[in-house]
Amino acid sequence: MNTKEDKGQTKPPVRNGNGKKPLDSARGKPVRGVMIQMQFDLQRLAWWAVVGLMIFSLAGLWMSGSKVQKEVQLSQALEDIRAGKIEKVEVYADRLALFYKDNKDEPMTSRKEGNVSFTEILDRAQIKPDAVKYEIKDQTFGQVMTAVLPSVIGTGFVLLVLLYMMRQARGQQDSIFSFGQSRAKLFDKGKQSVKFADVAGVDEAKKEVEEVVDFLKNPGKYKALGARTPKGALLIGPSGVGKTLLARAIAGEAGVPFYSMAGSEFMEMLVGVGSARVRDLFATAKKNAPAIIFIDEIDAIGRQRGHGLMGGHDEREQTLNQILVEMDGFAANENVVVLAATNRPELLDPALVRPGRFDRRVMVDMPDIEGRKAILGIYARNKPFVKSVNWEAVAKRTVGFSGADLENMLNEAAIGAAREAKKEITMENIEEAATKVKLGPQKKRLQTEDDRKMTAYHEAGHAVVNWAQKGLDPVHRISIVSRGMSLGHTLVPPAADRVHETKSRLLSQIAMMLGGRAAEDLVFSEFTTGASNDIDKASSVARDMVMEYGMSDLGPINYGPAQDVIDWGRGYMEPTQISPDVQAKIDAEVKKIIDEAYKKAQVILKKYRKKMDVVVESLMKVETMDGDEFMRLMTH
Repeated sequence: MNTKEDKGQTKPPVRNGNGKKPLDSARGKPVRGVMIQMQFDLQRLAWWAVVGLMIFSLAGLWMSGSKVQKEVQLSQALEDIRAGKIEKVEVYADRLALFYKDNKDEPMTSRKEGNVSFTEILDRAQIKPDAVKYEIKDQTFGQVMTAVLPSVIGTGFVLLVLLYMMRQARGQQDSIFSFGQSRAKLFDKGKQSVKFADVAGVDEAKKEVEEVVDFLKNPGKYKALGARTPKGALLIGPSGVGKTLLARAIAGEAGVPFYSMAGSEFMEMLVGVGSARVRDLFATAKKNAPAIIFIDEIDAIGRQRGHGLMGGHDEREQTLNQILVEMDGFAANENVVVLAATNRPELLDPALVRPGRFDRRVMVDMPDIEGRKAILGIYARNKPFVKSVNWEAVAKRTVGFSGADLENMLNEAAIGAAREAKKEITMENIEEAATKVKLGPQKKRLQTEDDRKMTAYHEAGHAVVNWAQKGLDPVHRISIVSRGMSLGHTLVPPAADRVHETKSRLLSQIAMMLGGRAAEDLVFSEFTTGASNDIDKASSVARDMVMEYGMSDLGPINYGPAQDVIDWGRGYMEPTQISPDVQAKIDAEVKKIIDEAYKKAQVILKKYRKKMDVVVESLMKVETMDGDEFMRLMTH
């Protein structure tokens, strides 16, 4: 160990508890101290010691064996003694070490019976005892070690392997037993930065959960009026509307332990793990009450019972049963509230969503225009935008966008501005990002002039049919630039938030969807595969009009499926509820709607053929046309 200081470097002296340098007792001078801290892992050290001993023993055994490499028969050894070729013999219990005169450094060995002496062997061979020098080696211990050591080493090696396997098995066993422990993430007080102020566009849902938080903070105010703690609140809404974000805000506002866990985290391959984790989760929450438990995507374990492949013995159902027991077993003073989120409430078991378990069903819907403006304001805080950005127009442009879509849109806009080396995000970046979020990024595909022309007529057909019909939203953009899986697009975003759709609007929308195919037929007298998605959407709307909305001659009857296809435990086993005769009538009504809409599109395009040609000519030049330019071409 080198304790010298490096030249040119000044190290701070070691000081005592009073902040002074320690003094040498003999000289009264400061002492330069060197502190050596060593940590010993006894278990690891023992392991290395055993391994080292085995290696040393094996090496010694190999070395001892290397000294006696050749073995001769006892009869040959006696003949060599008689011939005087052997200078010395070392006699052991069951062997002889023969030192030949011509090779004294490498003795040979010969085997003998352990209970027969060397002199007796010489006597039997009629050889005089003084014919050779011999020495009796009393190495009983050495002989025993030589004989036993290989077995000891082999047994020790096997024991080490078994011990290692037992340790691994014990570790696995411990991990198996730990499966029963919940994987919930604990957000303690002050460890969650999201607050209610960071959640926008869901004001009604926020008010509902704010009462739950206030109940945990101020239970006396409610108990004075005889109110009990809500057992649970179920957050319901489409994906991306902010259910999980709202739960995180609850964790940040509640000031109580918040245990978050996904529904899929309860399930494992081992039977009984899910219910064990449920028990552990609720037991932990009870110990730290008041507390909140949040189960995200509860439909993973909360689906209706009795529909699994294994009936009531399904592991998922056992987990659900345990949740039902735990929630129903709460006492009034335990102050543990269960929050859950799902976008498939129709699949949940009725026993789970009844009052007494989930007392509140909080609807978290898509944001309206005011909600979108508030959401945009939150996500635009830390981003530089040009002053000319019209957030009102952005909110109107993004009808149908969820909170997650809006956040992603502004992030893509920032990325696009950085790609263009801009210091601020412009309205053009936001517009491009909005299109990218819904349709995908631009793709520069190599197309022939005929393909570009056919795509242009297809998209122009959509736009012209949309323009010619009253009550439809205006065209926002037409493009023959490929995005996603499409070769072009005609963007017609909703101009306002609508709750209802009328029959006339649906029929007009179907005609607009088929406008691209009608344009291909009118101009080229040919059909392409590019209209496949349009046909699929038109057929879906027409079938919903007949089977669910009652907008056909069949009357107001719902012919839709009673069970969701995903609920396959029942869906695949139940026979259809529609007779073949009724199904034929439904198909006829769907075809009638499609045919009438297609004829309507053909009539419109024949009437405005020249205007469509002008739009196509412009599209071939600029590739992308905004709504204002399209309206100018159609009105002149």
